Amino acid sequence: MRVFVGITGASGTPYAVRLLSALRDAGVSLFIAVSRNGMEIMRHECGDVNLKSFGRVYDNDDLSAPVCSGSFHLDAAVVIPASCNTISRIAYGLADTVITRVALVCLKEGRKLVVVPRETPVAAPTLRAMTALAEMGVVVLPASPAFYHRPRSVDDMLDFIAGRVMDALGISNDLYTRWSGAHS
Repeated sequence: MRVFVGITGASGTPYAVRLLSALRDAGVSLFIAVSRNGMEIMRHECGDVNLKSFGRVYDNDDLSAPVCSGSFHLDAAVVIPASCNTISRIAYGLADTVITRVALVCLKEGRKLVVVPRETPVAAPTLRAMTALAEMGVVVLPASPAFYHRPRSVDDMLDFIAGRVMDALGISNDLYTRWSGAHS
């Protein structure tokens, strides 16, 4: 499987790093771009991360990058974390960065697109944009970890979201304990 991961300027970059690691471990070919704000936030939240250890990294301003073309084979794209700005840009068709262009290519080519908003609370314009994306078939998967599996660490909560994203992509994983009923 070939997956693009876009990392934007919302707090929550540890979710992206955990997802990249899990996808790499699952044998997925990865293509990555990070917004300027996303890179600043990643340095603050995660320290120095060698993104090249996960896959091919593109400059987010390079719209001539191969991943920006519908003829480039991708199975899916994930924007994690997805800032409110990026969500709105995708919803309203603004393809001015590699991340937004790849998202729009997924929409036009009928490929799976998952956006993972992390910001809270959410303003009405962003809710409208998320609704528009959902109506277009995009999986809107807020970074809202569950507690039924009784997470004991931040890593457990990161694994839950990474596992849910992988579920949305159709990639088998055992990153979290699945709900089996209240009496199990």
